[in-house]
Amino acid sequence: MFIKSLSAIGAAVLLSVSTSASATNSMLSSWYGGYFHGRTTANGETYNLYGLTAAHKTLPFGTKLRVCYQGCVDVRINDRGPYIGARELDLSFQAASAIGLIKPGVDYVSVSYI
Repeated sequence: MFIKSLSAIGAAVLLSVSTSASATNSMLSSWYGGYFHGRTTANGETYNLYGLTAAHKTLPFGTKLRVCYQGCVDVRINDRGPYIGARELDLSFQAASAIGLIKPGVDYVSVSYI
């Protein structure tokens, strides 16, 4: 009986963790490009505007996100920012281009952790 209860609790915890890990959030996002190309990012990498990367103020470096707007793209956090207004995510030029965010420049996107 005890083992069955423990098993049920473990399954509930696992379900809870996996559900929250795949939860989708909305983030006000923008993109950054040419001026920063070739400069050093906060994690020490060289920024490549053609890479599939993003900046976030607090997410750990290496965090992978699926970002969707008019399409979806997978990015990796390798920089800090954005530091303008209420923006939460700054996408590389290539990532923003892949989802159709270049022309509007700033908008809410759907974000899930992968």
